[in-house]
Amino acid sequence: MKKIFLFLAIASLAVTSCRKDDDNTNTTETVSIETQNSYDDAAITQFLKDNYFDARGNIVAFSSTITTDDNEKPLADYSPIKLSSGVVYISRYVPANGKTIASNDVLRIMQKSNTYVAVKATDGTIKFDSQYSFRNTIDASGSPEVDPAYFYVKNSILTSDTYKDKTRSYFEIEGLQEGLKYFKSTEVSDDANYNMQGVIIVPSRAAFARDSHFAYSSYTFKDRSFVFSFQIYKTSTRTAAQD
Repeated sequence: MKKIFLFLAIASLAVTSCRKDDDNTNTTETVSIETQNSYDDAAITQFLKDNYFDARGNIVAFSSTITTDDNEKPLADYSPIKLSSGVVYISRYVPANGKTIASNDVLRIMQKSNTYVAVKATDGTIKFDSQYSFRNTIDASGSPEVDPAYFYVKNSILTSDTYKDKTRSYFEIEGLQEGLKYFKSTEVSDDANYNMQGVIIVPSRAAFARDSHFAYSSYTFKDRSFVFSFQIYKTSTRTAAQD
């Protein structure tokens, strides 16, 4: 019975994976780690200028062809906080009955999150490019994702025959874990309307950098930064049976 549950757990991790990382067809010019880190920081700064929150906290890019967003406030005006790791977060509101998020909690997360590569354009500007959807529960199921391994991977996975040679960093996005320490869960039911509570921007060095990682999608996340626009619906303390 335990083997059946373990198989199901591993299968759920791989549900969105189409092929291994090195089968990815997208390519970006590789620069030094130091240069990539500087690109990430500059691209985050530009991203904060180029985007705003809509009424429900979704991130929207300013348009150069319409005027309806002229009075919107850029993300940069929401007092973003940059951590020593390079992670940047913005809190839109603090939930009245929220709970502190523990490092191994079971999360129920509603989100519309993307991943990008920071590059230098031909005109010398540095910005995020090659947008790829990492998770979008709003336009997909409409329900929060439950217990994602990129926040906390179960010990039963790490000790399985398939992944026993892997560490937590193969699965988990450290910058997301770090950013969520500054948020609380909103403690709403799964069928509640969403109201994004903020954004966490994770530079590639605080994500997977150039290390091997679990194939969460058909794309490799080498040098990719992540922008998590999210709401933590609920948290629960992980039990031994859930680990």
